[in-house]
Amino acid sequence: MNHNSYSPDYIRSILQSVKTIALVGASANAVRPSNLVFKYLLDKGYDVIPINPALEGQELHGRKAYAALKDIPVPVDMVDIFRKSEAALGVTLEALALSPLPKVIWMQLGVRSDEAAALAEAQGVKVVMNRCAKMEYGKLSGEYAWVGGNPGVISSKRQVMHASGRLQSLGIADLAEK
Repeated sequence: MNHNSYSPDYIRSILQSVKTIALVGASANAVRPSNLVFKYLLDKGYDVIPINPALEGQELHGRKAYAALKDIPVPVDMVDIFRKSEAALGVTLEALALSPLPKVIWMQLGVRSDEAAALAEAQGVKVVMNRCAKMEYGKLSGEYAWVGGNPGVISSKRQVMHASGRLQSLGIADLAEK
């Protein structure tokens, strides 16, 4: 896998297949990127679980926070890492100790660990590094253009209300390349 470039189909397949996301490094600070991404993914219908020892037992956007991945009482489809690159290997090792294994290890913008990626892929887990799940969803749905970004998508389809009833969005399936 070339971890410098991901095809839209690869990212779309991940974002369409996962339901439960453990967000490692979740913050209660409303202006932190991890908080914004957490809320965005919730608004898109994902079940997001905050992981942060400092928030253990508290609620973040109505979701109970856990200290570690091993503490989550349900299977996790994706582990989204909002920690420094140096921590990515340790978080990945924690994720690979889960049963069942997550489908995806996702490392946010600026986070990269080739060693962690190799270990995860050796166990059949997909990996994304140095990408923001919120931004990638926005690019695939066309929302990225709302803030002046180039989503790389041209469509004449009308925007519709998202299932959450809060945001207009084409959704990532609506703009799939045919």
